[in-house]
Formats: sequence, structure tokens, C-alpha cells
Amino acid sequence: MAVKQPDGEPNARSSVKPGFPIVGIGASAGGLAAFEEFFRSLPNTPDLGMAFVLVQHLAPDHTSILTELIRSFTQLKVYEVEDGMVVMPNCVYVIPPNHDMGIVSGVLQLLPPSEPRGQRLPIDYFFSSLAQDQRQFAIGCIFSGTGSDGSQGVRAIKNEGGMVMVQSPDSTEFDGMPRAAVKTGVADFVAQVSEMPAQLLAYVSRSGTAISAVTAKRFPEDEIAIHRIFALLRSRTGHDFSMYKPNTIDRRIERRMAVNHVDSLEAYVKKLQENPIEIELLFQDMLIGVTSFFRDHEAFAGLEKYLSQLIEEKLASGAPIRVWVGGCSTGEEAYSIAILLREQLDAAQHDQSVNCHVQIFASDMDPRAIAIARAGLYPQSISEQVPSERLARFLTFEPTNAAYRVHKRIREMVIFSEHDVNKDPPFSKLDLISCRNLMIYLGNQLQRRLIPLFHFALNPNGLLFLGSSEGIGDFEQLFSSLDRKAKLYRRKPDFEGMPRATLHHSPVFSTLPTGVAKPTGNPMPPSKVPLRELAERTILTLLAPAAALVNEKGDILYLLGRTGMFLEPTAGEASVNNILKMGREGLRHQLATALHKVVNSQQTLRVSNLLVKTNGHYSNVEMSICPVNPTPSSASTDASDSLYLVLLAEMSVAAPPMGMSQPLATSPAMVSQEATIARDSEALIASLNAELQAKEEYLHSAYEELESANEELKSSNEEMQSVNEELQSTNEELETSKEELQSINEELATVNTELQNKVTDLSRLNNDMNNLLSGSGIATIFVDHQLCILRFTPTMAQIINLIGTDVGRPVAHIVSNLVGYDSLVADAKMVLDTLESKDRRVQTSGGNWFHMRIKPYRTIENVIEGVVITFVDITDIKRVEDSLEKANRLARLAVVVRDASDAITVQDLEGRTIAWNPSATELYGWSEEEALQMNVRDRIPPTIQQECLAKVIKLSKSEKLEPYRTQRLTKSGRVLNIQITATALENDSGVVYAIATTERMDAA
Repeated sequence: MAVKQPDGEPNARSSVKPGFPIVGIGASAGGLAAFEEFFRSLPNTPDLGMAFVLVQHLAPDHTSILTELIRSFTQLKVYEVEDGMVVMPNCVYVIPPNHDMGIVSGVLQLLPPSEPRGQRLPIDYFFSSLAQDQRQFAIGCIFSGTGSDGSQGVRAIKNEGGMVMVQSPDSTEFDGMPRAAVKTGVADFVAQVSEMPAQLLAYVSRSGTAISAVTAKRFPEDEIAIHRIFALLRSRTGHDFSMYKPNTIDRRIERRMAVNHVDSLEAYVKKLQENPIEIELLFQDMLIGVTSFFRDHEAFAGLEKYLSQLIEEKLASGAPIRVWVGGCSTGEEAYSIAILLREQLDAAQHDQSVNCHVQIFASDMDPRAIAIARAGLYPQSISEQVPSERLARFLTFEPTNAAYRVHKRIREMVIFSEHDVNKDPPFSKLDLISCRNLMIYLGNQLQRRLIPLFHFALNPNGLLFLGSSEGIGDFEQLFSSLDRKAKLYRRKPDFEGMPRATLHHSPVFSTLPTGVAKPTGNPMPPSKVPLRELAERTILTLLAPAAALVNEKGDILYLLGRTGMFLEPTAGEASVNNILKMGREGLRHQLATALHKVVNSQQTLRVSNLLVKTNGHYSNVEMSICPVNPTPSSASTDASDSLYLVLLAEMSVAAPPMGMSQPLATSPAMVSQEATIARDSEALIASLNAELQAKEEYLHSAYEELESANEELKSSNEEMQSVNEELQSTNEELETSKEELQSINEELATVNTELQNKVTDLSRLNNDMNNLLSGSGIATIFVDHQLCILRFTPTMAQIINLIGTDVGRPVAHIVSNLVGYDSLVADAKMVLDTLESKDRRVQTSGGNWFHMRIKPYRTIENVIEGVVITFVDITDIKRVEDSLEKANRLARLAVVVRDASDAITVQDLEGRTIAWNPSATELYGWSEEEALQMNVRDRIPPTIQQECLAKVIKLSKSEKLEPYRTQRLTKSGRVLNIQITATALENDSGVVYAIATTERMDAA
């Protein structure tokens, strides 16, 4: 499949490996506000040199508008991810709904969700993929959200040398995810979202070449600085990292230098010397804290097969199972092995009468990791690692912590302790050592020391369980391979003449050549131990009495010798064999009483002269009960941890003591007296026997009643246990439902936040439109297909009498203020039919003019849902048009006056000249400028001025005058005889304001 650039162009996969930081940002409920604050705080520059990938819990059945919202927060290019899209710098990528997302070689891959809704952890999934693909270029940020999604992912990023930032829980709307991420202890920065961009840019700029590549070769001055750092770490923490792989050390130191904005090793050494807290932080970075339940399921499946064989051997011998998990980190691997052992033991002990004790020693040099392991509390995200059946059986979900806690019976199998394989002595007499993914970080010298150490610590045929990238190297003489794929090895026997070492740094191991042990000392004769065991076995067979090893309840764990004459199976359903129930008549009561006394006192008790009925006759039996391996402090120890040995032996009839003579002959009187005594004795004995028989019958009856009551209690207990299991199952179902509802609630919260932002934008847009329409004065009314009013602007009420309650009424029912226009409904229907707009000019009763336009109402999908009627006020335009029309008429008149051959003048009622055409200049000699400065009297001869004044008075009274002859003066003083036509000029009110005259030479 070809990969895609953000613009959709295909590209070759081989060229898409980026060399820039990729920032994964995970959020859940309340994350949108954090996204906005983050991107608004980023500097507005075109080249940030990094890419951002947003992963949020989105509703699978709802189209997300997150991409559009993010675009409004930033100038960067924002894309919703498509499968195969290449990650490019200075871009933002948003996960689409109902998908898991990974990244391979810088290409984003979309996958269908692997878990049902409510159990999906998309942030963990992407962060883990980002860590594996980008390693030190990976940066993870955790924002607001509920649950613990992302806590496993940030561990993966930190393990690969990346950087982790977490929003301060106090500044979040929902603090579940940030708190879970902080509890992992891997966060480099915990800050408010507004502060993160500055920290992020400083980290990337300071890291520079440090983040782009690990140092290939150290210079001498660098070696000196590195050894100083080792010395500071050793003096502060007590741990030596000088034998770890250089690449691992370099990445961790360079990452801390980038976090602290330090450019050189010498400056960082100085900072370590001045700030001991930084030494602790560097120590935490040096530690490898990545683990998970059943990491590499195929390897654990191989281990499970050999654990079953180990348990069968231990059940047969009764010896405990001892396991060491080295480098356990936060304990998930140790608990995984404990779960496997518990499952195998429960299956194997179903038909066994012998219990098997398990001791798992889990160690790590990180005290914080050991504290987490001891608590046995893990985030909700482990549900992806542990199969659902094991999750329900061995872990309990705690809603208050939103996490799973390991069951008590699994927790009691594991002992956690701080331990450094580089300096501390190992555990011994082990059946299994699990040291997975630890040696890959150690140098060759330290690895060569550990393999013989593991051989020393294991029992014969013990198992060694390593990681997928680890092996035994050249030590094939010490271990044989059982499963190469699972990296499972079996310990070989010691070399001949090679004594077992007793300490970690034993010279035996330090002086051995590769894979070979040097013979030292005198070998033990190989036949000594077998002969001793043979002799002891023979003696026990010939001389051992009938005996039974029991616990404090009487459950038989082991039988020795012939016990048939003392014990017999009880009738009914076969279950665990109990000596108190199997004891024959005459032994059962005394056995129960004696065992009870020994359990309380922890002292040996012997009971003689017990008449035990066997095959119809009674045998005289002696019984002894003693604690196994009593200690001086046994009286104060818990009895439930002790075992007891019951010895049963038949007593022989005692002979007369040696030296005692036979009885002498007796007289008849003595015989009679003895007979009487004998009869009395026989009567007494008979009476005592009868009383004893009655008490035995009473005790037997009481014992049967007690057994019956016990059976009833046992039955009730089983019923209560069944009810408890049902309730537990119901509770687990409710917890699952609660988790699903919580996840759905997060998705709904995300959708609600998006919709709230959308509503805010729409409200702002609606306000803008209302203000635009109101401010522009455009009256608008929206009607549907039935021409019913949908909405209208306030200005519309001036044209059509509308009020708020008119919404929904037909527009034809509303009285309009339009004059001479009553075809509004018809025009609207025509527009709906033809889908062509219609324009008209209409006038209101108030005299205002409007331009009316009727257009179809089209949606974004180009669907017609009615018409829009707009009225634009054109009153001023109408007035201008009228004025222009008048002006045009006057302009045409002025042209006529200008081109006329007659002299045309206009003067006001005072005689001042206000108009003078060219013909008047030609006739009288005065220019227009000179004439406008003159009075008409200046052009009338004095002798006829009164006559002319009378004519003007007539004209001012709107009286019409016929053309008449008169005289006028020229500029040169010449008197001309002319013919005049005088016309009165009136304004709009009918008042005369001037007189226009047309004058020409009189031909007569």
C-alpha cells in the first residue's frame, strides 16, 4: 500500500522515516479546552520543527468536528488522519472516531478497535507504537481525562529515551489520566498546559544533535566526565552503572542534559555536583522500568508447560517451589509467574492430598518500583495485557482508585526486596530464575558474570527464563536449551570436581575460562549418598510403625506403614481424607481429643490402653502425637502452619515381672471369701461397663449430631460460597458496565464540548447576522413552502404589520402597509414554481420607497425550503432620481436658452439680473459677468421706467402680459426699439420669485 502525504499525494515508503520529534497528545473528557490552550500558547511561527498527533476518546457513532475546532486554534496545518498518511513537520494530525492508530516508519496506520466499547485504550496503543517507531524522537503529553489510559504508553516512551509531559492535575477538569501518569514516576515535566509549549520548544532546541543521534565514539574528555558521573551515582545511590552498555548510558545522560538545558558533559557534571536531586533523577532515568503482565504471551505459554512438570515433581516430594524474578520493576512479571503457578497448583492439587508451598522472590534496585509492586495496584489499562478470565479470578477492580489490585492469595506468594545483581549475593536453592530483558542493558563483562551466578543459585534441573533478545552465550556447559523460542533453559549438573560457589563474586566464577569450571578440592564419593539413602529406606520399611502426617484439622498429608487395623475409609462421597473420620471404633474419640491438646500445647502426647475394634475383636493400642520439627518458640507460633505426626502401635500382653513367685495354696475359707470378692468385683465391673457403654453411646450420639451439624454447616457454607460467587460475578458485570458507561460518558463529554463550541460559534454568527441585518436596515422575512412565516427582522414591522406571535402564520393573513401592491403571495408562489428571483419597487403608506426582492431559500445541500423576501429602503435614491429628472429638464431648457437667437434674461423682483444668454450679450453689448452685476433699470431709458415698473408689478401678481414694444439701452448708450415677451417664474408654492424676458429687435 502506498503511503500518503497530507495532501493525498502518494509517496514511497522508504523515504518517509522522519528525523524530527513527533509529539503525541492524549486526552479524554475535558481535553478540548486543554488542546485550545496548548495551541494558542504555541508561537505563531511557520517552522516549529515537530509534528503533533492528537488522540482523544471519541464517540464511535458520532462524526467528530475536532479537526475543524483545532484549525480555529492554530495556524498549523490540521488533518484528520487517513490510513497510510505520512507524518510531516509543522502539521497536526487528529485521530478519527472508532479507530485505533499506530505508526510504522513515520506512517500513521488506522486499525479497527480490538476491544469492545468502554474498554478501549487508544492513547496507550498509540504511545507504545510511537515509542517503538520513533524511540528518542517520541514525546508524549497527557492532558485532562478520566481513567488511566496513557500510563502504560508514557512508560514505553520513557524507556526508549523519549520525553514525557503531564498536565498538572490541579489545573485539569478531570484529573484521572494525569494522576495515573504522574504515579508512574516517568514524567519529566508536570505543568499547566499554557507552560508546556515553552518547555517543549526549549527541550527540542537544547537537545539538538543529542536527540538526533547517540554518540558514536567518546572522546577522552567525555570518558572522564562519564566516569565522574558514575562516581557521583555510586556515592549517592550505592549502585554502579559503569558495566552497563555505553549506548544505554549515553541516551539517558543526553536526555537529562536536554531536559536541564545543558550543552556539555562538563556542565552537566557540575550541575550534578551542585544539585544532588538531579543525581536521583538521573538514577531514575538509568533504571529500566518497562514491564507488563504476561509480556510475550508465547514465551509464557512455553514456561507454563514446564511449570506443570515442576509442580508434579514438587507435589511428589513435598518440597517447596522457590522462584527468583530478577529486575522485576513494578512487579507485573512476578505476579504473572505467581498466577501461572497458582493455576497449575489448583489444577494439580484437586486430587492430591499433599500441599505445595511456593516462594517467589522478586527483586529490583529501584525502591519506587518495589513500593508499587508491594502495593499490587495497577492501572485499568492492564485489562489489555491480562486475559479476562485471569483478570476476574486473580485481580479485583477498585472503583475508588480506578485500578486493579492483586488478590491476597497471589500477593502472599511473592516477596519483594531491593536487590542489585551487580553487587548483592543471589538467592539460592531456586527452582526457577526469571531474568527477562535485563541483560540487554548490561555490558558483556557483567553478563558473563551473571550466567554462572544463575547456575549457582539454581537447584539441579532448575529452569532459567530469559528475554527474547537474551541468551546464555558461551555457557552451554552450564545450561541446556528447553525452548529456544521462549528462551527457556535447564540447569546442567555441576562439573565433576567443581564445588558450588557461595558468594556472588566467588573466585570460582571469576577465574573460570569461558564456559569451563576448574576442578578444585577432593570430589565426594558418588556412592556415599545413594548407599545412605538405601539403608535408611530399608530401616524405615522394617521398623517404622503405622503413622500419619496430618495438619491441625486432621487432614492426612502422608501415610507411612500399615494403617489398616487403625484407620478405615468413611462411607459417602470421597473427599479429603481426614484421620478424625477414618479412625476405627475406640480410637476416633481419643484421637480427636489428643490432637486438639497437642495443637494447643505443641507438646508430644502419648495415650495407652486404647481398645480399638478391628475385624470383630478388640486390640490394645498405644497412640502418640507429636509436632513435626518443634522449635523452642513453637508455642508462640501459629498452629495453622504446623504439621503433626500420629504414631499407632498395637500393645502386647504384659508377662509377670521376673523374680515374682507363683501364688501359694489357699484354704476353703479363703476360696469362699475370694469368690465373694470376685462376684462383687464382677458386679462392679458389669456396672461400670454398663455405665461406660451408656456414656459411649451418648458420646457416639453427640458425635453423630455434631457431624450432622457440621455437614449442615458445610452445606450452608457451600451455598453461601455459591451465592458469594454469584454476587461477585454480578459485581464484576456491574463494574464492567460501569467502565463502559464511564467510557461512553467521556465520549459524550467530548462530543458535548465540541457541540458547545459549535453552539457558541453559531450563537456568535447569529448575533453577527442579526446585527448586520439590523444595522443595514434591510427588512427580511423568511417563509416556508406553504408561505408561512418562519422568522423576520425587526425592520420588517415597518412594512408589514408583524409581531413576534405572527411566526407560523401565513403571510397572506398579515396586513401590509404597501400602496398599490397586493400580489405578494402570487409573486412568492411564482418564485417557488420557477426558482427565479423577482424584483419590484413598492411604496408604503408613509411615502417611503423599497426595492423588494423575492428569492428561493436554498440550504447548504441545495434544497429549496421556501423563499426569502427582502425590502431595501430606496427612498433617498427615489428622491435623487426625481431631482435628477428635474435637473435634466432644466439642463435641456438651459441648452435651449443658450442656443436661442433672442436675448433671454431673468431678473428677480428687485430687478437684479440673474440670467443672461449669449444673444443678450450680442444685442446689448454687456458680457454675462457684467450683466449679472447690473439692475434692469440700468438698461431702461429714464422716460419709460415707471411704465416698465408697473408691468413688473402686474407680473408679480401672476397677471399675464401680452408681448409689448418698448425701448432698451445698449452698453454704448444707444436706444433700441425691441419687442418683449415677459413671463413670471413661480416656485413650488406658487409664489412668483423672478421674471423671464425674451427680447428681440423691433422690425417696425
